[in-house]
Amino acid sequence: MTAFLSANLAPVMFAAMVAFMLIGFPVAFALAACGLLFGLIGIELGLLAPALFQALPDRLFGLMTNETLLAIPFFTFMGLVLERSGMAEDLLDTIGQLFGSIRGGLAYAVIIVGAMLAATTGVVAASVISMGLISLPIMLRYGYDNRLAAGVIAASGTLAQIIPPSLVLIVLADALGRSVGDMYRGAFLPGFILTALYAFFVFLCTVFRPSSAPGVPPEARTLVGPKGASGLPSLLALGVVFCAVAWFAASTRPADAHTDESVVVVISWAGLVVFALAALNRLLGLKVLSKVAEKTVFALVPPLALIFLVLGSIFVGLATPTEGGAMGATGAIALALLKRRLTVSLLRQAMGTTARLTAYVMFILIGARIFSLTFYGIDGHLWVEHLFDRMPGGQLGFLILVNVMVFLLAFFLDFFELAFIVVPLIAPVADKLGIDLIWFGVLLSINMQTSFMHPPFGAALFFLRSVAPKEDYVDAVTSKRIGKVTWGHIYVGSIPFVVIQLLMVALVIGFPEIVSYGVGKQKAADPAQVERSLEELDRPIGIDQQEDPLKGLGD
Repeated sequence: MTAFLSANLAPVMFAAMVAFMLIGFPVAFALAACGLLFGLIGIELGLLAPALFQALPDRLFGLMTNETLLAIPFFTFMGLVLERSGMAEDLLDTIGQLFGSIRGGLAYAVIIVGAMLAATTGVVAASVISMGLISLPIMLRYGYDNRLAAGVIAASGTLAQIIPPSLVLIVLADALGRSVGDMYRGAFLPGFILTALYAFFVFLCTVFRPSSAPGVPPEARTLVGPKGASGLPSLLALGVVFCAVAWFAASTRPADAHTDESVVVVISWAGLVVFALAALNRLLGLKVLSKVAEKTVFALVPPLALIFLVLGSIFVGLATPTEGGAMGATGAIALALLKRRLTVSLLRQAMGTTARLTAYVMFILIGARIFSLTFYGIDGHLWVEHLFDRMPGGQLGFLILVNVMVFLLAFFLDFFELAFIVVPLIAPVADKLGIDLIWFGVLLSINMQTSFMHPPFGAALFFLRSVAPKEDYVDAVTSKRIGKVTWGHIYVGSIPFVVIQLLMVALVIGFPEIVSYGVGKQKAADPAQVERSLEELDRPIGIDQQEDPLKGLGD
C-alpha cells in the first residue's frame, strides 16, 4: 500500500478531492482538507519536505494582496445596486413595448435586456431573478409557451458569464496569469454573437411554431400614441441624429487616435446629444418626441453610459479593471440616487450580498492555494501534463478533450469551482502546446456557461424555479387561468440553449479570430532600436557632450 501511494499519490489526491465534492462537502473546505491531508501523507512517505507548509503563509498573503480580485466586489456591488434600483424593470418594460407587437417580441426584449444586464451587473443570479419576476408573468399572460419562456429567461441571464464585466473572466484572467482587459476584449464579440444566436433561435420558433411566441395585443402597449400610433418615426429620427453625430465625431478624430478610444469618444458624444434632446423635449414640453422615443432614451442611455464609462476606460487603458469597477459602483449609486431609489435598505442588501459572494470566492481561492501547494509538490502538474500530451490530434485533440471534460464536470461543479480547480491544471499544458491563453480562457468561459443551464443542477434553473409560478393561478389583468411552470418546462426549455452554447464553443474553435479580433496585438520591437537603446544605457554620462561626467556633483 505504501509503495502504491508513493507511486500514485497525485491521482489518488485528485480522486479524493472529486469524491469529497460528489458527497456534497463544501468545495473550499474539501480543497483545503485534501491539501493538508495529502501534504502530511507526502511528508510521512518522504516525498515532501516538512518545510513545505512554511510556504503556505506567503501564498495566502499573495492572494490577499492581489488587487485584481478587488474588481469582484466592485462589479458585484454595481450590478446589485442597479438591479435593486429598478433598472431591469425599466429596460424590460421599455424594450418590451418596442418589440411587443411582433411575434416573439417579448422574447427578443428579454434577450436584449439580458445582454444589457450582463454588461452592467456581471451576476447571473440578479439577471435571472429580475427577468423571471418581471417578464415571465407577462410572457405567460399573452400565451407564450412555458418551455420557451423559461429557456429564454434562464439563457439570457447566463450571458453575464461571457459579456464583460463578467466575474468569471476576472477569475480566469487571474488563474491564467493574463490581463483582465485583454480577456474582456476577447470576450466582447463572442458574447454578442451568442446573443444573436439566442435571438435567431427565437425567430425560428416564431416561424415554425407561431403560437409559441405570439405578439402582444395593442391594448397592452401602454406607450402607444393616439389612435394606436407607435411613435417609431420619432425614435427613428433620434437614431438618425445619433448616427449623424457619431459620424461627425469620428470624422474629426485624429487619424492616429487609438481605435478603442475613438469608439468610446464617438459613441459618448452621440449618446450625450440624443439624451440632451430627450431632456429638452420633456423639460420644455415640446412634444416633438413620442412617449416611446422619450422613454426609450431615458431607459437606455443611463445604463449604456455607465457601461461605456466602465468598459471604455478599461479598454482604452485609462483604468485597471479594479479602478473601472470602483467607477462602476460609484456610477450605480449615482444612477440610483438620480432615480430617487437609493435607500438604506437597498444599500444594506447590496453590501450584504456582495460580502457573501466575495467571501465565497476568497474561501475557494484559499482552499485552491492549499490544494495546489501540495499537488504541485508531489508533481501532480506533471501527471496532468502526461495525461494530455499523450492524446492524439495535437492542439485540436487537446481542445476537444478539455471541452468535453469541462462540459461533463459542469453537471456537478459551478464556474468558480471549475476556474479554481480545473483551469490551473490544464493551463500549463495549453501554454506548452502553443495555445494563446486569452483565447483559451474565453473558450473555457463559454463552455463553463453551460454549468448554469445543465439539467438537473444548473444554478440558473434553480434561480428561475424560485420565482416561477408553482401552481395554476388567475391573471389579475386578463382574468385568464394561467398554467404553472413545472421543472419539466424549465429543463426542456433549457436544452436548446445548451446546444447553442456548445455551438458557440465549436465556432470559437473553428474561427479563432472571433476572439483574437478584439485583443490588441503587442507591437513587435525593432531589434536595431533595442540594440541602440542598450548602447545608450552602457555609455557613460556626458561622453557625447565631451564634458566631465562628474561636473555639477559638487566637491
